[in-house]
Order: sequence, then structure tokens, then C-alpha cells
Amino acid sequence: QVQLVESGGGLVQVGGSLRLSCAASGRTFSRFVMGWFRQAPGKEREFVAALTRDGGRTVYADSVKGRFTISRDNAKNTMNLQMNSLKSEDTAVYYCAARWVIGVAEPYIRREDYPYWGQGTQVTVSS
Repeated sequence: QVQLVESGGGLVQVGGSLRLSCAASGRTFSRFVMGWFRQAPGKEREFVAALTRDGGRTVYADSVKGRFTISRDNAKNTMNLQMNSLKSEDTAVYYCAARWVIGVAEPYIRREDYPYWGQGTQVTVSS
């Protein structure tokens, strides 16, 4: 089991920046592949970014590539999402997700690959 708590959401203008954090507790954080997803009103939850256990490999949705940066600090049991050049279409509830893995694993990009989820944090980008 792992408990995930997101923070850092808020209201920002178009072109602005926000930094989301996901704090994990429970099992050894470094054993989890981690990801960020988001869900806008009336839409399905979609993949944003993910990274491997050591953070050495990352993958991004095309819609955020070049604007968002995912990272993790295994010593602090945290994962972050730096969001720059925000657009109105980035407005959504952002969720962090975790999957326990043994050995080497690629970052997962499907919702169904992650059994553990946080409660979400709202990001609103206004024009």
C-alpha cells in the first residue's frame, strides 16, 4: 500500500506556471513507477507524464511536451510536475498515480496500469 497526496494546484493565468507535488507514504517510494494524469469536466482521465523508479526515463503526452517537466526525489518520497506556459486547456483535476514494480520497468501511460491514486488537486488556467 501507498498513500498519495497531491498539492500545489490553484488558479493561474494563461502563460503562467505552477508546480504540483505528490507526497507518498507507506511502502518504499523508490519501488514505484509514478505518473500524473488529469481529468477535465466532462472528459475522461488522461495521461500527462510518467517516470521510472529512478527518474532516469520520462514520457509525456504530446499536449504537454516541452511545457511540463516531471521529476522525483526518492529521498524525500515526492514527485513533482513543473507546469510552464499553461494554457486554458490544461484546466483539470490533476492526479498522481503509483505502481509497485520489481526490477526494471518502463513508465506506464495507461490508467489501468496504476492501482494507487491520490485525491487530486485542481488546476484552473484563466484567460
